[in-house]
Amino acid sequence: MTAEPTATEDKPSGARSRSQHQRRKRIVQAAAALASRGGVEAMQMRTVAERAGVALGTLYRYFPSKMDLVVAVVSEELDLLEGSIERRPPRTDAPPQRAVDVLMRATRGLMREPELAEALIRSLLLSDVKTDFGDRMTGLLLRASVGPDSEVPAGDRRRVLAKALSSVWTMEMIEMLRGHATAEEIQVRLETAAARLLADF
Repeated sequence: MTAEPTATEDKPSGARSRSQHQRRKRIVQAAAALASRGGVEAMQMRTVAERAGVALGTLYRYFPSKMDLVVAVVSEELDLLEGSIERRPPRTDAPPQRAVDVLMRATRGLMREPELAEALIRSLLLSDVKTDFGDRMTGLLLRASVGPDSEVPAGDRRRVLAKALSSVWTMEMIEMLRGHATAEEIQVRLETAAARLLADF
């Protein structure tokens, strides 16, 4: 006698994939909502699972640790920023100003949820989990300053300089989150740094 297929086997692979994607998205959104209210400390795995409507074991299959979950939230925020830049690219002609436009959009986006912003920045600095945050921010700055269709090789000096500007922005965000700087002060310093670092772009 042939065994009847299980419910999982019955479900087409495309439907399974969509279901898994939706479940993962619910988990990340639940984690972001908790972090926006209480920082990383509020992102308890059991609480995230309950809020997302999934079993705790399911959550751990998607995200083996809290830091893996934090990295996923960071990636989601970057997706939103990249989408915004694609829809409304910087309009100024000067590469340094285009880069600053991107960084200030990122600043305003994060500061709409300061608890979440602090959680993400702090976790990026302290986490042992590998993240592509720095590379993606560098890529955004290069696309804004050099052009969306330009290829910049890994060893190119422009990539090194764009990464340096991204690092400056990260440190400025920390100052702002600590209450030691305003958005206006950060913009002035970023404009100064960009003018020097990206002068030859």
